[in-house]
Amino acid sequence: MGPFPQPEGISGRTSTCHVVTHVHWDREWYRPFEAFRARLVELAEQICTELDHHRIGAFHLDGQTIVLADIAALRPDLADRLTAHARAGRLTMGPWHVLADNQLVSGENLIRNLLAARRWAAHSSLAGVGYSPDAFGHPADLPRILNGFGMDTALVWRGAPPQHARFRWRSPDGSEVFAVNQGYHEAEVLWPSLAQGDEDQRLSDFLTTEIKRLPDGPWLLMNGGDHLAPTDTAQNIHRADDQAAKHAVRLRESTLEDFFTAARAAAPDDLPVVTGELRAPGDRLTFILPGTLSARTYLKQANSAAQTLLERWAEPLVALHAPDDDTLRSELRHAWELLLRNAPHDSICGCSVDEVHRENAVRFDRVQEVGEHVINRALAASGIDTRLHGALPDRHAALAVVNPHAAPHTGPVTLDLLTAPGVFPSRLLDDAGFALTFESSPLGPETHFEADLDLLPDSQPAMRHRIRFLARDVPGLGRAVYTVDLAPEPSAAHAPQIDEDAHTLHTSTGHRLTAASDASLTLTLPDGTTLPGFGRLVDGGDRGDTYNYDPPAADQLISPVLRAARCVDSAVRSTLEIDAVLHIPTALTEDRAARDRTDTSVPLTLSVTSWHGDTPGTLDWDLRFDNTADDHRLRIHFPALEQATTWLADGHFSLIDRPVTDDLGPLPQLPGHEAVCGSAPVQSVAAIGSGTARIAVSAPGLPEVRAVTRGAGNPELVVTLLRAVGWLSRFDLTSRTTGAGPMLATPEAQCRGPQHFAFSTSVGRAVADDLDLAGFAAATRAPMRAWQLRPGTQGTPAGRAPRIRGGLMTTLKVAEDADGTILRLSNPTAEPVLTEIDTPGAVTRSRVRLDESPEAESEGPVGDTVLLRPFELLTLRLQGTTRSSR
Repeated sequence: MGPFPQPEGISGRTSTCHVVTHVHWDREWYRPFEAFRARLVELAEQICTELDHHRIGAFHLDGQTIVLADIAALRPDLADRLTAHARAGRLTMGPWHVLADNQLVSGENLIRNLLAARRWAAHSSLAGVGYSPDAFGHPADLPRILNGFGMDTALVWRGAPPQHARFRWRSPDGSEVFAVNQGYHEAEVLWPSLAQGDEDQRLSDFLTTEIKRLPDGPWLLMNGGDHLAPTDTAQNIHRADDQAAKHAVRLRESTLEDFFTAARAAAPDDLPVVTGELRAPGDRLTFILPGTLSARTYLKQANSAAQTLLERWAEPLVALHAPDDDTLRSELRHAWELLLRNAPHDSICGCSVDEVHRENAVRFDRVQEVGEHVINRALAASGIDTRLHGALPDRHAALAVVNPHAAPHTGPVTLDLLTAPGVFPSRLLDDAGFALTFESSPLGPETHFEADLDLLPDSQPAMRHRIRFLARDVPGLGRAVYTVDLAPEPSAAHAPQIDEDAHTLHTSTGHRLTAASDASLTLTLPDGTTLPGFGRLVDGGDRGDTYNYDPPAADQLISPVLRAARCVDSAVRSTLEIDAVLHIPTALTEDRAARDRTDTSVPLTLSVTSWHGDTPGTLDWDLRFDNTADDHRLRIHFPALEQATTWLADGHFSLIDRPVTDDLGPLPQLPGHEAVCGSAPVQSVAAIGSGTARIAVSAPGLPEVRAVTRGAGNPELVVTLLRAVGWLSRFDLTSRTTGAGPMLATPEAQCRGPQHFAFSTSVGRAVADDLDLAGFAAATRAPMRAWQLRPGTQGTPAGRAPRIRGGLMTTLKVAEDADGTILRLSNPTAEPVLTEIDTPGAVTRSRVRLDESPEAESEGPVGDTVLLRPFELLTLRLQGTTRSSR
C-alpha cells in the first residue's frame, strides 16, 4: 500500500489513481541557466517547507540529481534539507544525473550519466524507475542500459506507441522493461490556482481519458509540470475525492515506485511487446520534434568530438598508464561532469535561447581542454613526452602514433611537425628502420612557446611541416614510434603534386571520381558500375523553428555550380579538390511563404581523399563554407546501388534497421499534431544496400539521416549538414500545428559564419559485413593520432595492453571504486561473434553489470574466447596487472 494513510471513507474502492507530486526542471531553456537556478532555489525551499509541514507526503525532484548540485552551489543548507528528506523517504531524485536527450549522446555517455547520479545520491533516495517521459523519443538500447543499473521499469511518453498504455519494451539483445506510457505535465488537474474554478471538470476529463486508455487501472497522475512549485497535495486530493468517486476511482498520494508495483501486479500476462526505438507518431501534443536532430549542428559536432575524446582516448590512457593517479581520475570525472551538463535535451538539441548555447559551446571547449591535458599526462606516464621544450630538432625528430582501438589497426595519420628553421623532412623510418612513404608540406615559420610546472617558459624559432602517412599494423591500444630524418633542402618526392583543371581522380584501388557541373561526383567502381550524383548537395528553404523543419509553400531546391576542380597526388593519397558556389536566397520573404528573390553567393570548397593502401572504396570528405544566408537547410545525398526498402544505422550498442520512407509525411490537419518525418537519430554510421552493393556514410556529429525514395530510381541516403532557423518555436508552422515552446527569436540558430563538415564514405566489400560496417564507424569516429616527442626523450613501443579480436571495445576505464579496470565489449550485429580477449599479466576477468556491480548469475571467470550473442554487451572487471608496461 505504500507509506501513505488511506483517506477516510474510501476503503471500499478498488480502482486507484496514484498521484505523484513532482516538478520537471529544465536547467536552461527559454531562460539561461543562472536565471533558472535562482528560481530552482526558491522552489527547493518551498518543497522543503511543504514536506516539513506534511502538506505534501512525498515529492519527486524530477529525474535528475544535478538539481541537488545546482542548489548546493548557492545554498548548501538547503541541499542538506533536501538530502534529509531523501534519507527519510519523502523525496526521490534520479535515476539520472541529468535528463539527457538520450538519442543524441552515446551509450557510454548515458552510462556515465547514471554512474554520476549514484555518486551524487549516495546517501539519499535515488528513484528506481527509468524515468524519461520528456525525451524526444527513446533509443532501442535504453532497456538494456536500465537493466544494467538494476531497473526493469520505465516511464516514457514521447515516441511511445500511443495505442499502448502499458507494454513490454525490449532492446535488440532481449533486455526488457515494464513500460508505462504517460505524460508528465498534469499540474492543471489538481491545482486550483491553475484550474480557474473548473477543477472538478478537469479531474473528470483526466479520469475519463485514463479509464478509456486503461479501464481497470491503476492510473498515474503526474501532479506537476515545468518549473512549477507544488503546494498542499494532501488537501487538493481531499478536495477532489468526491469528484473522483463519481468515476469509482480513489485518489492516493503515492510514489513512482509504489505506482509501478501496483501497475505491474495488475498488468495482464499478454502485454504487447514493443522492440527497438520509440519514435512512433504521437497523439495530440505528443511531439518527438525531429528538427532538434539538426538544429545548431555545431553543438552535435562538438558533443561527438568531446565524448569521443573522453571515451576513446582519456579514459583508456589513464586506465592503462596512470590508474592510481588520483588527480587524473578527478580531472576525468570533472570533464564528464562538464559534458553531462550539455546533455539535457534543451541544451544539446539546440532548442533554447541563444545565451544557453553560447554557454554550451564554452563547456564543450572546457571538456576539450581538460581531456587533452589528461591525455598528455597519461601519455607522459607511458613514456611519451609531448612537450617540445628547448632547441627544436635539426637532424632527427621522433613521433609516436597511438591506436585507440583494441585490435591492431592500419590507418592514415596527419601530424604537424615542428623543427628548427631551415630544415625539412627527408625520410620517415619505422621502429625497425625501414623507410616509409610520406607526404610533407611546409606551413611556414613561427615562434613556438612551451612551459610547464617543471619547464621554464621557453620560446624558440620554429618551422612547421604537415606530415601525412599510412601507419600500418599499430598494436591494439598501443603505439608505434617513427623517426623523421631532417635535411637542409625540401624533397620534391614528398611534396604533393597538383594537376590544375583535372576533373577526374583515379584511386589506387581502381575507383574513379569525376566532378560534375553541380559539384557532385560520378563514382565509377572497378567493375565499371557508375553512380552519378554521389555527394550531391541540395539547399532548400526552411520556415521552421529549432524543433521542426517546415517547408515553404513555394520552395526552391538549389545545388552548387562547379567553378574549378583539381587533383592533388602524393606518395600516400590522392585528393579531388572542388571549388563551387551556391547561389541561394538570403532569407524567407516577409510573409514566410517562400524564399526571397535576393540571392547571396556562398563559395564552397570540397575535398575528397583516397589513401593509398587504405581500405578499398573508402573516401574521406571535407566540406567548408561561410554561411551568409538565413532560413534554409543544406543536405548531402548519396544514391544507393540497388533498390532497398530498409537502411541500417548504428544506435548506442546495436545496428538498427529502419524503413525507407518519404522525406516528410502528410502535413497535419488537426491542432496539436506534427508531420511524420523520415529522419532518424544516427550515432555515426548509416548504410543502404546489401553485400558488396552496400554504401555507407560515417558522419559522427551529424545525427539527422534518412533514406528516402527517389521516384522510380534507387533510394538515397540523405545527411543534413546545416539547418538555419531564427526562432525557438513558432505557432504558424504546417509541419506542427501549435507551438512547442515560447515564441522567442533565436538569431544565432541561423548558424551564420564558417561551417566545417568532415565525414567518410565506403562502398562495397569493406562494409558488406555488419561487423565490418561497425568497425568502419569506429575507425572514422576515432582515427589514430600522432604526437611529436620532446627532443632528448625517446618513446618506446608500448607494452602489452588488452587486445580484442572479434567484438568491438566500447569502454576501457578505471572502475568507479578504483578496484581494477572496466572493459566493455559489444557485438552490435544480429549474428553471434567469436571474440578473443588477451589481457596482460596475471589478470582476472569477472562479469559485472553496467553499474559495475557483480552480475547476479555470473558464469564464473571469463576465458580467452567468448561467443558474444547477437547484440550482446559484455562488461568485465579486470583485476591484477592491467597497466601497460613500457
